[in-house]
Amino acid sequence: MTPELHLHHHVATITLKRADVANRLAPEDLPVIISHVEEINASEDVRVLVLRSEGKYFCSGYDISEVRNSQDKGSSFGEMVDAVEQCRAVTIAVIHGGVYGGATDMALACDFRVGATPAEMFMPAARLGLHFYQAGLERYVSRLGLDTAKRLFLTCERLNSAEMKSCGFLTHLVESEALPETVGALTDTLSAMAPLPLFGMKKHLNLIARGLHDGEAIARDVFQTVQSEDLKEGGTAWREKRKPVFKGR
Repeated sequence: MTPELHLHHHVATITLKRADVANRLAPEDLPVIISHVEEINASEDVRVLVLRSEGKYFCSGYDISEVRNSQDKGSSFGEMVDAVEQCRAVTIAVIHGGVYGGATDMALACDFRVGATPAEMFMPAARLGLHFYQAGLERYVSRLGLDTAKRLFLTCERLNSAEMKSCGFLTHLVESEALPETVGALTDTLSAMAPLPLFGMKKHLNLIARGLHDGEAIARDVFQTVQSEDLKEGGTAWREKRKPVFKGR
């Protein structure tokens, strides 16, 4: 089955549903995920996207037998991962088990990566004879650092969950039984934030990490929040000691 999208209030969930093949991604999955992200971007209500999967593994990457078809412009694996990274909503990858190959880049494209102790990862591109695409290399370097990127790409070393947390691949690490509660609490926290600064700061932080930020664009987004109804609501709620009700205006 292709990945499934579920929308509920401020939260969208994309679920990978090929548990019988460790949630390996097939060519037909790529445009489906891109389409789901586009639908999320078009929804003013969605503030958080949760990326999760069924079965024992998070995702075993792209079907190696189809790798020749994964580089075509308009349907490439890298374009799908870029779409996830550029999603307007804040993104959470729920990594309950193994994450391998291109799926590691898909997880890195998310803003938060919440892992459980059974999780493990490795990047076997060099072992398979494949040179990874540019945007994926950049994500590894900008998020994990050059030395860690070389270690993972050039040696194909397998990391356990503690090592994934130590190198920065995981932003959170908990026992399996605590995973739903941890993801739920993070989702609730993010969903309660004011949308304008939430979306704007996510976008600009990613651009800063790549050295591609635009100071004038940041200034425009700062000014937009200064003039917003939500800023007034935030101040009023603070004084009244209640939770603010933000509307993204």
